[in-house]
Amino acid sequence: MPHYHVMFLCTGNSARSIMAEAIMNHKGAPTFAAYSAGSHPTGKVRPEAIKQIEQAGMSTQHLRSKSWDEFSKTDSPQLDFVFTVCDNAAKETCPLWPGQPMTAHWGVPDPAAVQGTREEVERAFHNAFVMLDRRISLFVSLPLATLDSLALQREIDGIGTMRDSASA
Repeated sequence: MPHYHVMFLCTGNSARSIMAEAIMNHKGAPTFAAYSAGSHPTGKVRPEAIKQIEQAGMSTQHLRSKSWDEFSKTDSPQLDFVFTVCDNAAKETCPLWPGQPMTAHWGVPDPAAVQGTREEVERAFHNAFVMLDRRISLFVSLPLATLDSLALQREIDGIGTMRDSASA
């Protein structure tokens, strides 16, 4: 069975990309191994992100905020897919990843930027988690072995532009 390495990128690597890593490692195992990183990592994972992951019954072990530089070394896993989940990271110049992975932008509103009551902040994190969960579920269900690279690129781009009703 093929094994694919997937990277989720965001600027701070404290919320969205961390949640995506946990979701993919839970839903995609054993076919997918997920990682996350940031261009300017905060160095800490948001407790609201950890809460969403734990409430979904997923592991938070090994989750940490880290720089994408860790994954551009020669002994790093060769990435097959790289997804940006925040608009800032999508605009930045990414490192050259070994193996020339397929890339797509899966922008998700930043729950860490929400100012408001504790309930409003928790709702924002929940909505981001649900959006990522839905997109990752679609991705892991793709028949990767039967899609040519152009069809696969269309599919992963389409997943990133789908309309989500997480806030409904």
